[in-house]
Amino acid sequence: MTGSIARPLRIILLGPPASGKGTQGRRLATAHGLACLSTGALLREQVENATVLGKLAEPILARGEYLPDELMCRNIGDWLSRQTGGWVLDGFPRSEPQARFLDAWLVDRGLKLDFAISLEAPFEVLLSRMRDRLECSECRWSGQIRQTTGDCQCPECGSPVESRPDDSEENFTNRHQEFLRLTRPLIDYYQERNLLCSCDASAPRDAVTAQLLSRCIPVPED
Repeated sequence: MTGSIARPLRIILLGPPASGKGTQGRRLATAHGLACLSTGALLREQVENATVLGKLAEPILARGEYLPDELMCRNIGDWLSRQTGGWVLDGFPRSEPQARFLDAWLVDRGLKLDFAISLEAPFEVLLSRMRDRLECSECRWSGQIRQTTGDCQCPECGSPVESRPDDSEENFTNRHQEFLRLTRPLIDYYQERNLLCSCDASAPRDAVTAQLLSRCIPVPED
């Protein structure tokens, strides 16, 4: 899957928790001038603001489970309907019903998905990352403590960063199991449609970005 594409790109990121979907999604969006939606960050923000969605999501997220397909599809559909160009989806779809919803949404509007990126890494690497992960509640930057500045400040906006409320080892293990059960089958789903690009997400984040921008989704030349 190489070669520049003139029209707006539509990309989804698949991967287990702590595989770097948020970081790589933002970088792909910046490189290609796309909107970017992190479903995890969206839900955590809704929980913090005690919205209707947040109140429904909070106990489900606390158990390390996925939200019901119908609820996720409705909210993602609302976001997609407000977009006028291309986009990157980090964390959607997470199940085959969600994938089929996205297929139908695109077909109804005469659009198509361009790439499904699978970020892959061993469980031990992911668990280690989770233990060292911090997030900014202001700009939703996510990364490791060594990447922060000053006294645990966000490198993007300078706000304080802290551990995510759902980042316990038990919760992480539950979320990883949910990924294997519900999301991993989407690898075959998109492979059969010749849309899949797999990437070694255990490499340093800059190396992962370089893989994506050179092998999967090259930045168009000026």
